[in-house]
Amino acid sequence: MPGSQLIATGTRQRERIRVQTPPTPLQTLSTPASRLLNSEQHYGAVAIALHWLMALLLIGLVAMGLYMVSLADTGYDAWKIPLILIHKQLGMLALAIAALRLLWRWANALPRLVDTLPGWQKVLARFVHLCFYGLMFALPVTGWIMSSAAGIPVSVLGLVTLPDLVAHNDLLFRSYIELHGALAFGLMACMLVHIGAALRHHLLLRDATLKKMLPGSDG
Repeated sequence: MPGSQLIATGTRQRERIRVQTPPTPLQTLSTPASRLLNSEQHYGAVAIALHWLMALLLIGLVAMGLYMVSLADTGYDAWKIPLILIHKQLGMLALAIAALRLLWRWANALPRLVDTLPGWQKVLARFVHLCFYGLMFALPVTGWIMSSAAGIPVSVLGLVTLPDLVAHNDLLFRSYIELHGALAFGLMACMLVHIGAALRHHLLLRDATLKKMLPGSDG
Protein backbone atom coordinates (compact mmCIF):
# COMPACT_ATOMS: atom_id res chain seq x y z
CA MET A 1 0.00 0.00 0.00
CA PRO A 2 1.47 3.38 -0.95
CA GLY A 3 2.54 5.68 1.84
CA SER A 4 -0.13 8.28 1.04
CA GLN A 5 -2.87 5.68 1.40
CA LEU A 6 -1.46 4.52 4.73
CA ILE A 7 -1.50 8.09 6.01
CA ALA A 8 -5.09 8.60 4.81
CA THR A 9 -6.22 5.31 6.41
CA GLY A 10 -4.56 6.20 9.71
CA THR A 11 -6.20 9.63 9.72
CA ARG A 12 -9.67 8.15 9.15
CA GLN A 13 -9.13 5.64 11.96
CA ARG A 14 -8.07 8.40 14.37
CA GLU A 15 -11.16 10.42 13.41
CA ARG A 16 -13.42 7.40 14.07
CA ILE A 17 -11.77 6.86 17.44
CA ARG A 18 -12.18 10.55 18.29
CA VAL A 19 -15.87 10.49 17.35
CA GLN A 20 -16.54 7.28 19.30
CA THR A 21 -14.66 8.41 22.43
CA PRO A 22 -17.24 9.00 25.18
CA PRO A 23 -17.25 12.41 26.87
CA THR A 24 -15.46 12.80 30.17
CA PRO A 25 -17.52 13.21 33.36
CA LEU A 26 -16.68 16.92 33.40
CA GLN A 27 -17.89 17.33 29.84
CA THR A 28 -21.07 15.44 30.68
CA LEU A 29 -21.79 17.68 33.65
CA SER A 30 -20.86 20.96 32.01
CA THR A 31 -24.26 21.64 30.42
CA PRO A 32 -26.43 20.79 33.48
CA ALA A 33 -24.03 22.69 35.75
CA SER A 34 -24.26 25.77 33.54
CA ARG A 35 -28.04 25.70 33.94
CA LEU A 36 -27.62 26.29 37.67
CA LEU A 37 -26.13 29.72 36.97
CA ASN A 38 -27.69 32.85 35.55
CA SER A 39 -27.05 33.79 31.94
CA GLU A 40 -27.66 37.05 30.08
CA GLN A 41 -30.99 35.70 28.83
CA HIS A 42 -32.32 33.60 31.70
CA TYR A 43 -32.14 32.97 35.45
CA GLY A 44 -30.42 29.76 36.49
CA ALA A 45 -32.06 26.84 38.27
CA VAL A 46 -30.83 27.94 41.72
CA ALA A 47 -32.16 31.50 41.38
CA ILE A 48 -35.48 30.19 40.05
CA ALA A 49 -35.87 27.71 42.91
CA LEU A 50 -35.03 30.34 45.54
CA HIS A 51 -37.40 32.86 43.91
CA TRP A 52 -40.44 30.58 43.86
CA LEU A 53 -39.73 29.12 47.29
CA MET A 54 -39.55 32.63 48.70
CA ALA A 55 -42.71 33.62 46.81
CA LEU A 56 -44.66 30.73 48.38
CA LEU A 57 -43.27 31.56 51.82
CA LEU A 58 -44.14 35.25 51.56
CA ILE A 59 -47.66 34.58 50.31
CA GLY A 60 -48.19 32.09 53.12
CA LEU A 61 -46.78 34.44 55.76
CA VAL A 62 -48.91 37.36 54.55
CA ALA A 63 -52.04 35.20 54.51
CA MET A 64 -51.29 33.90 58.02
CA GLY A 65 -50.60 37.41 59.27
CA LEU A 66 -53.88 38.77 57.92
CA TYR A 67 -55.78 35.84 59.43
CA MET A 68 -54.07 36.21 62.83
CA VAL A 69 -54.94 39.90 62.94
CA SER A 70 -58.60 38.98 62.46
CA LEU A 71 -58.57 36.74 65.55
CA ALA A 72 -59.48 38.17 68.96
CA ASP A 73 -56.65 39.25 71.24
CA THR A 74 -58.69 38.86 74.42
CA GLY A 75 -57.46 35.79 76.22
CA TYR A 76 -55.49 34.87 73.10
CA ASP A 77 -57.52 32.54 70.95
CA ALA A 78 -56.32 28.92 71.37
CA TRP A 79 -55.76 28.68 67.59
CA LYS A 80 -53.93 32.01 67.44
CA ILE A 81 -51.01 30.96 69.68
CA PRO A 82 -49.87 28.01 67.51
CA LEU A 83 -50.33 30.17 64.42
CA ILE A 84 -48.03 32.82 65.88
CA LEU A 85 -45.38 30.19 66.65
CA ILE A 86 -45.57 28.75 63.12
CA HIS A 87 -45.54 32.25 61.66
CA LYS A 88 -42.36 33.12 63.56
CA GLN A 89 -40.57 29.95 62.52
CA LEU A 90 -41.50 30.43 58.86
CA GLY A 91 -40.37 34.03 59.16
CA MET A 92 -36.93 32.91 60.32
CA LEU A 93 -36.81 30.45 57.43
CA ALA A 94 -37.66 33.32 55.08
CA LEU A 95 -34.82 35.35 56.59
CA ALA A 96 -32.35 32.52 55.93
CA ILE A 97 -33.55 32.12 52.34
CA ALA A 98 -33.38 35.88 51.79
CA ALA A 99 -29.74 35.85 52.93
CA LEU A 100 -29.01 32.92 50.62
CA ARG A 101 -30.73 34.72 47.72
CA LEU A 102 -28.69 37.85 48.34
CA LEU A 103 -25.44 35.88 48.36
CA TRP A 104 -26.41 34.05 45.18
CA ARG A 105 -27.41 37.30 43.52
CA TRP A 106 -24.08 38.87 44.48
CA ALA A 107 -22.19 35.89 43.02
CA ASN A 108 -24.19 35.71 39.76
CA ALA A 109 -24.77 38.41 37.18
CA LEU A 110 -28.43 39.21 36.60
CA PRO A 111 -30.00 38.55 33.20
CA ARG A 112 -30.44 41.64 31.08
CA LEU A 113 -33.80 43.37 31.13
CA VAL A 114 -35.66 43.22 27.84
CA ASP A 115 -34.35 45.74 25.31
CA THR A 116 -37.80 47.23 24.66
CA LEU A 117 -38.19 48.31 28.30
CA PRO A 118 -38.03 52.12 28.70
CA GLY A 119 -35.28 53.48 30.92
CA TRP A 120 -37.65 54.68 33.65
CA GLN A 121 -39.23 51.22 33.88
CA LYS A 122 -35.79 49.63 34.25
CA VAL A 123 -35.07 51.99 37.15
CA LEU A 124 -38.48 51.23 38.68
CA ALA A 125 -37.95 47.48 38.31
CA ARG A 126 -34.60 47.66 40.12
CA PHE A 127 -36.13 49.89 42.80
CA VAL A 128 -38.97 47.42 43.47
CA HIS A 129 -36.43 44.59 43.73
CA LEU A 130 -34.41 46.61 46.25
CA CYS A 131 -37.59 47.25 48.25
CA PHE A 132 -38.33 43.52 48.19
CA TYR A 133 -34.90 42.68 49.58
CA GLY A 134 -35.18 45.37 52.24
CA LEU A 135 -38.59 44.07 53.33
CA MET A 136 -37.50 40.41 53.21
CA PHE A 137 -34.91 41.29 55.85
CA ALA A 138 -36.82 43.95 57.78
CA LEU A 139 -39.97 41.90 58.39
CA PRO A 140 -38.30 38.87 60.01
CA VAL A 141 -35.92 41.06 62.01
CA THR A 142 -38.73 43.27 63.36
CA GLY A 143 -40.68 40.11 64.22
CA TRP A 144 -37.61 38.78 66.03
CA ILE A 145 -37.23 42.06 67.96
CA MET A 146 -40.96 42.01 68.73
CA SER A 147 -40.69 38.52 70.23
CA SER A 148 -37.60 39.47 72.21
CA ALA A 149 -39.36 42.54 73.61
CA ALA A 150 -42.30 40.33 74.62
CA GLY A 151 -39.96 37.91 76.37
CA ILE A 152 -40.87 35.07 74.00
CA PRO A 153 -37.93 33.11 72.52
CA VAL A 154 -37.70 32.61 68.76
CA SER A 155 -37.09 29.10 67.47
CA VAL A 156 -35.89 28.07 64.01
CA LEU A 157 -38.01 25.06 63.04
CA GLY A 158 -37.69 23.80 66.61
CA LEU A 159 -33.99 23.10 66.09
CA VAL A 160 -32.28 26.24 67.37
CA THR A 161 -33.45 28.91 69.79
CA LEU A 162 -32.21 32.33 68.76
CA PRO A 163 -30.86 34.85 71.28
CA ASP A 164 -32.96 37.85 72.23
CA LEU A 165 -32.10 41.00 70.29
CA VAL A 166 -33.49 43.32 72.99
CA ALA A 167 -34.48 43.06 76.63
CA HIS A 168 -38.07 42.57 77.70
CA ASN A 169 -39.94 45.83 77.08
CA ASP A 170 -43.73 46.05 76.71
CA LEU A 171 -43.64 49.53 75.15
CA LEU A 172 -41.11 48.44 72.55
CA PHE A 173 -43.18 45.32 71.88
CA ARG A 174 -46.29 47.40 71.09
CA SER A 175 -44.27 49.77 68.91
CA TYR A 176 -42.83 46.92 66.87
CA ILE A 177 -46.28 45.40 66.38
CA GLU A 178 -47.23 48.59 64.54
CA LEU A 179 -43.97 48.69 62.59
CA HIS A 180 -44.20 45.01 61.62
CA GLY A 181 -47.75 45.52 60.37
CA ALA A 182 -46.80 48.61 58.35
CA LEU A 183 -43.91 46.74 56.73
CA ALA A 184 -46.26 43.85 55.90
CA PHE A 185 -48.57 46.23 54.02
CA GLY A 186 -45.53 47.59 52.21
CA LEU A 187 -44.61 44.04 51.20
CA MET A 188 -48.13 43.42 49.91
CA ALA A 189 -47.94 46.60 47.83
CA CYS A 190 -44.61 45.47 46.31
CA MET A 191 -46.04 42.03 45.60
CA LEU A 192 -49.02 43.51 43.76
CA VAL A 193 -46.78 45.78 41.68
CA HIS A 194 -44.39 42.92 40.94
CA ILE A 195 -47.11 40.42 39.97
CA GLY A 196 -49.01 43.01 37.95
CA ALA A 197 -45.89 44.02 36.02
CA ALA A 198 -44.95 40.39 35.31
CA LEU A 199 -48.43 39.59 33.99
CA ARG A 200 -48.46 42.76 31.88
CA HIS A 201 -45.16 41.81 30.27
CA HIS A 202 -46.30 38.23 29.68
CA LEU A 203 -49.90 38.76 28.53
CA LEU A 204 -49.91 42.21 26.93
CA LEU A 205 -46.35 43.00 25.85
CA ARG A 206 -45.55 39.31 25.21
CA ASP A 207 -41.86 39.70 25.95
CA ALA A 208 -39.49 37.36 27.80
CA THR A 209 -39.60 39.06 31.21
CA LEU A 210 -41.61 36.38 33.00
CA LYS A 211 -40.11 33.52 31.00
CA LYS A 212 -36.68 34.39 32.42
CA MET A 213 -37.92 33.17 35.81
CA LEU A 214 -39.86 30.11 34.62
CA PRO A 215 -38.23 26.65 34.79
CA GLY A 216 -37.81 24.87 31.48
CA SER A 217 -37.96 28.06 29.44
CA ASP A 218 -35.27 29.41 27.16
CA GLY A 219 -36.23 32.99 28.07
